[in-house]
Amino acid sequence: MIKKKAKLIYKHNSFDVVEKGDYVLCAVSGKQILLSDLNYWNVELQEAYFSPKEAKVKYEKARNKS
Repeated sequence: MIKKKAKLIYKHNSFDVVEKGDYVLCAVSGKQILLSDLNYWNVELQEAYFSPKEAKVKYEKARNKS
């Protein structure tokens, strides 16, 4: 089975699929996230995170830049 990267638009409680695929990439770690497992993303930055750990890393980096 060939996996294809999806393109999404992230909303506050959901996401829209712009291009069908099986996964997206974590913006912090680069890990593949199956769409069925996607639970963490940032609406403003329009990026996905593998887990709360990666989301926290991104949040802390952004906070330290301010």
